[in-house]
Amino acid sequence: MPDGLEIDHKSPLNGVISGYSEQVLVCTGRDDWASRIEEESGGDNLAADLKELFGRGGTYSDPFHNISVLNASFPSSSPPRQEVQSTSAYLLPSFKYVPFLPRVSFDSVQALAKGYLLPEKLHSAHDELSPIHRDRLTRKAAYQNLLLGVQDVQDVLVLICGHGGRDARCGIMGPLLRDEFEDKLGQADFEIARDAVQVDLGDATAQRIGGGAIGEKKIARVGLISHIGGHKFAGNVIVYIPPGHRGKDGEEHALAGCGIWYGRVQPEHVEGLVEETVSKGRVVADMFRGGIDSKRMILRI
Repeated sequence: MPDGLEIDHKSPLNGVISGYSEQVLVCTGRDDWASRIEEESGGDNLAADLKELFGRGGTYSDPFHNISVLNASFPSSSPPRQEVQSTSAYLLPSFKYVPFLPRVSFDSVQALAKGYLLPEKLHSAHDELSPIHRDRLTRKAAYQNLLLGVQDVQDVLVLICGHGGRDARCGIMGPLLRDEFEDKLGQADFEIARDAVQVDLGDATAQRIGGGAIGEKKIARVGLISHIGGHKFAGNVIVYIPPGHRGKDGEEHALAGCGIWYGRVQPEHVEGLVEETVSKGRVVADMFRGGIDSKRMILRI
């Protein structure tokens, strides 16, 4: 690191993670963003819309159901109508990919919020709310039908904070780690997917991205994301292992359905993280910040 950009190697890492019920990754096709992602493009962006709904004081703000909104470098899928601007998003740990969120109105944002992001059941702390208020804060499955082409994600996702517009440490480490993860995952017999997800709306059987393998290889996608907290612990990495994922010998993966957060990751650590966490389903304790499982329980050692 350049002078003045030291990494904190003394503070404890375990448990240094904010609780969340869902992370929304907005696919921007860019590697960096303004310090506050809601201010990108004058505030006219999907992250801004979602933060308006779920951020502090938002319509659906709920301290017991935190929605984390991030920008990601993954490209968006091409919409069926090329003249309509559209954005794609990943929902984790739901492991859903929403390919088409048209930006011509707020309707698709509301459908995403009401169909996928609101809780199915409210926390008991909300028991005193009126029935109307409780109904407004709970999920309605019917709204899912308004979003085309939603698919299950079966690719391993490696997310690296590369938000240089927020902090130079992640801006420096992010691209280096992305290159290293792509290289080491390739050596571990993963196919590295870089292009936008192709969605065929005419194929009623298409229920997932890619199918989890190209030939004999599994698929991995490595992307840069915006601020997740803890820049002093750069590089910061989240590894999401999809449900049903199998280990290198075909056994059930111990971390399937989970997201594992690491800090203080340097390029020389990547090969070990790929081997231990992605291939063998083991947590590397000395870099472990926390994690989340499929039931939205925060994981700690």
